[in-house]
Amino acid sequence: VQLQASGGGLVQAGGSLSLSCAVSGLTFRSYSMGWFRRAPGKEREFVLSISYRDRRRYYADSVKGRFTISRDNANNTMYLQMTSLKPEDTALYYCAASGYYGSQLQHQVAHAYWGQGTLVTVFS
Repeated sequence: VQLQASGGGLVQAGGSLSLSCAVSGLTFRSYSMGWFRRAPGKEREFVLSISYRDRRRYYADSVKGRFTISRDNANNTMYLQMTSLKPEDTALYYCAASGYYGSQLQHQVAHAYWGQGTLVTVFS
């Protein structure tokens, strides 16, 4: 199983950035997908996720209204659209796959597969 996150970069505060996560080695449509991030000096935290079952989305409060998650089952790819970026969004962003659905998607332990991370740096 491979999860390849891409799209990270340097962006000014208030700007936008899109990340992608290409998945191989599993039946993509049968897995919920999520994004987590690790900011400098902090532990990895939940950002948002999308259920495979009903495409229900779960968001961390810190990104509601600014970040959007989507998935393309035909191309085994998940996306993260980030707008109104803030310096506190600076982090290494990880994509992850889970065989579960529901609110447990907000927890790292529910995710069996992880990508390597892509760095997002927001400067003011």
